[in-house]
Amino acid sequence: MAESELDPSATVTPDSYESAVERLEQIIDRLDSGQAGLRETLELCREGRDLVTYCAGELDEVGESLKELRLDELAAKLDQGQLDTD
Repeated sequence: MAESELDPSATVTPDSYESAVERLEQIIDRLDSGQAGLRETLELCREGRDLVTYCAGELDEVGESLKELRLDELAAKLDQGQLDTD
């Protein structure tokens, strides 16, 4: 057995959120097929967990950026006196 197969620090960082989601879909398809053995299932689950963690971090980062943009827009509207009071 190769050392990297069981090394939890041997994770691959995806190129993008989209590539991580694509890989997750591949993992799900493979697991759903019922053709993966026990060891492969374990490895796929670990990889999937890492990808989900990566995707969650990316979404959190984008969410924070959106909050900052909204705050900047709100501040600009306040400066210009354009705030709607609906």
